[in-house]
Amino acid sequence: MEARPENPQQLEAGRLAEAFRLFSQASADLAGAYTSLQEQVAGLTAELALANGRLKREIEEKAALNERLALLLDTLPAGVAVVGAGGRVEQANPAAAAILGTGIEGCDWAEFAAAGLAQTATPGEWEMPRLGGRRVCITDTRLASGGGRIVLIHDVTEAHRMKAQAARNERLAAMGEMAAGLAHQLRTPLAAALLYAGALENPRLPATERARCGSRVVERLQHLERLIRDMLTFARGEASGGESIPVSALLDEALQVCAPLAHRREVAFAVADESRGAAVSGNRKALSGALVNLMENALDACQAGGRVELAAGLADGVVCIRVRDNGRGMDTATRERLFEPFFTTRAEGTGLGLAIARGVARAHGGGIEAESAPGAGALFRLTLPVLRPADGRRRTGHLPALRFHGGSTTCLSY
Repeated sequence: MEARPENPQQLEAGRLAEAFRLFSQASADLAGAYTSLQEQVAGLTAELALANGRLKREIEEKAALNERLALLLDTLPAGVAVVGAGGRVEQANPAAAAILGTGIEGCDWAEFAAAGLAQTATPGEWEMPRLGGRRVCITDTRLASGGGRIVLIHDVTEAHRMKAQAARNERLAAMGEMAAGLAHQLRTPLAAALLYAGALENPRLPATERARCGSRVVERLQHLERLIRDMLTFARGEASGGESIPVSALLDEALQVCAPLAHRREVAFAVADESRGAAVSGNRKALSGALVNLMENALDACQAGGRVELAAGLADGVVCIRVRDNGRGMDTATRERLFEPFFTTRAEGTGLGLAIARGVARAHGGGIEAESAPGAGALFRLTLPVLRPADGRRRTGHLPALRFHGGSTTCLSY
């Protein structure tokens, strides 16, 4: 039996129904995609609003921080200058202009420093001759990025004046305390000189006795002269000049002065220079005199066959010169009074040598410390700030000892 052909209208209706079904499905899919897109847009909008809120808060916080920093820089008593990689001052606070006496923004910092700043004996401190000798402390810190640096400027004029005044007052107070001791110190050699001078008036005095009395008079007068000279040096104080002095040169001068003394006393002498080319700033004569004074005290503490060591080292920007002996040492009471004016354990000493040496060290920004015990010798440490950094070189390494055998001397050549 044959199938009857379908009605064309039925076929058309089927196709339309199928197309409508596909259209409905596509519409449903599109509506779902639109809904999902709306949800994503809403989520992104919320995240963007949250991010914008955070960014706005950060901007407000940074603006407040910038305002506080700007206010802080403007009110700081210290000068602050930002130097760019090219060496020009890009920014400076009002204090910098007030301290330096001019606006420095846009200036070449190196040229300004060379023209307006003069180095002083104190590392990091400079004088400004154009502003009546105003004294400033300058520190330079490099920035981690950008290649520039920040320069901090402190006006230390008043602090330096007060420090100098305090040192002067300290010396004057010490002079007042030692006035009674000075009278005794002067009276004893003066009485001896008068006694020997009176003996010279005796016409019957033999020539040998006359010569002996004359020699004693000269000795007592020389002692008086040395005592007065030391007292004036102590009262005046040693101003530290601006000379650059290699540490090795100070050791050389001490060696030249003290080696003959050690030879005469048959004391072994050793020198070790580990300063690696470092230098200090100050008065060369005063520093050399202080070091020689420490060496003479060490030699005086040793008997024949003893040993004195002189060594210099460098650590943390400070030079330490050590004077060590294996002499009789000191008890606690003596050690505590070492640096008092007119205190001495030497028969011919004035008692001002160590006081002057400590004053010289302090005037140069350093100090002197002592360690000792009875029968264990003594160790003196003279510390001074470094002017020039060490260059890594050593003059001769650890120098061998200078030894003295009888009348011969084994010297070092360096």
